[in-house]
Amino acid sequence: MSKGIFSSVMASCLFAVMYFYTTFLKPLDGEEIFGWRTLLTLPCLTLFMLISGDWKRVGELLARVRRTPLLLLGMVGTSWLMGVQLWLFLWAPLHGRSLEVSMGYFLLPLAMVLTGRLVYGERLSRLQKVAVGCAALGVGHELYQHGSFAWETLLVMVGYPIYFVLRRRCRTDHLGGLWCDMCLLLPWALYFVIQGPLTTADLNTHPGLYGLIPLLGAISASALIAYVLASRLLPFSLFGLLSYVEPVLLVGVALLLGESIGPDQWLTYLPIWAAVLVLVLEGLKHLLRQRRRSV
Repeated sequence: MSKGIFSSVMASCLFAVMYFYTTFLKPLDGEEIFGWRTLLTLPCLTLFMLISGDWKRVGELLARVRRTPLLLLGMVGTSWLMGVQLWLFLWAPLHGRSLEVSMGYFLLPLAMVLTGRLVYGERLSRLQKVAVGCAALGVGHELYQHGSFAWETLLVMVGYPIYFVLRRRCRTDHLGGLWCDMCLLLPWALYFVIQGPLTTADLNTHPGLYGLIPLLGAISASALIAYVLASRLLPFSLFGLLSYVEPVLLVGVALLLGESIGPDQWLTYLPIWAAVLVLVLEGLKHLLRQRRRSV
């Protein structure tokens, strides 16, 4: 389980880096960055799978599709759900909506915990229950203050649990499934890149884009690989709870980009950050327990 925890934290850090990184890619817009990210992530992901031995997963999945063509419909669904989240993640920092997306990621672990409990019958440890309680206080305060959430918040909170449940139901919750999801996004990616506003004149004016755009693919591939590995190695509820690390980092990025937390929002964020500290404590306890067993 310690490998899963490390993979989850690493994925969160890489996603936060990419969140800030998009601001260096102007004059590209959110759709064009999404297109380039998809086109460049796929080769990096393919290379990793060839090295790690996961490439056989693609062949196994394609063989399943030939035997059960209806599976392709489920794969189109997971691909579409992932594509929407990838687009939103890149669009938000460019349009001053980082905090709204960050709130969605704060709410996501609660939604994942609820999904794990209702769909898979998973139980929570004592510290996990404390973390959920702290987070629920913050969420309750936000609802009390505003009565609702932005559409960006709801899209993250609802979309990801459906995505992971559908992947497990289709038995595509592995790197082969992620590779096929990315392939199914290629037509959209090509359309956004071809129709995008970037011109040769823009590249001449911003020559740094020649290096920045390929690096985007490497960061994206590394983050997605770590995220999928974590989802495979961890119980559904713990995987969801560890997702609290990412929105904390995303809020930091949002503040760096000039957005701010209002005085009435601190009672929302502080309990949720307390939940993150509880999860870190549980992770440390688990690592110490494993070390004692290995001695």
